[in-house]
Amino acid sequence: CIRHEGDWALRGMTSPLEGITVALGLVYVVLAVRRSRWCWVYGGASSAGLAWLSVRSALPLQALLQAFYVAIAVYGFWRWSADSDAGGHGKVGWWPWRWHLAAWIAVAMLTVVASQGLVRYTQAAQPMLDAACTAGSLLATWLAARARIENWLYWIVVDAALGVLYAGQGLALVALLYFTYLVIAAIGFASW
Repeated sequence: CIRHEGDWALRGMTSPLEGITVALGLVYVVLAVRRSRWCWVYGGASSAGLAWLSVRSALPLQALLQAFYVAIAVYGFWRWSADSDAGGHGKVGWWPWRWHLAAWIAVAMLTVVASQGLVRYTQAAQPMLDAACTAGSLLATWLAARARIENWLYWIVVDAALGVLYAGQGLALVALLYFTYLVIAAIGFASW
């Protein structure tokens, strides 16, 4: 059973909330590519809308992830503001490979555990994909807040998977947003 925001999706239309959320998300990612601290304000607002849409679409981990994004938006704004107040756009750098390896192991373990929990305790639409996207998104978001260049590479993979996940739940506009994010992530990687 797929639940939708009102009956908009049942009529083949997107809800007003979905449209606003997508617009805010696009502003977020464009500002993030430009390394503007204001991206976090738009990202937090977009995430609040996506949290609600995810709850209504039986994607519980995506709902929790979006709630986490609202909190990380506060941290990201603070962190990037501190870097900006110090006279720059922040220190952009790379993570060591051993940290990536540890992160990949953690993402895999979190995916397995979370997907099993979703199968057992919820009616989640796509437990494994939801869990993998959530775990990968947590890593990519942390890297973005810390201004690590490879956050964009992680986002390319995660955004593609999220596009498929949301499309499968009938949220076509949100799916399009994530496919657009994928392209912008490639641009972000090249520009950082």
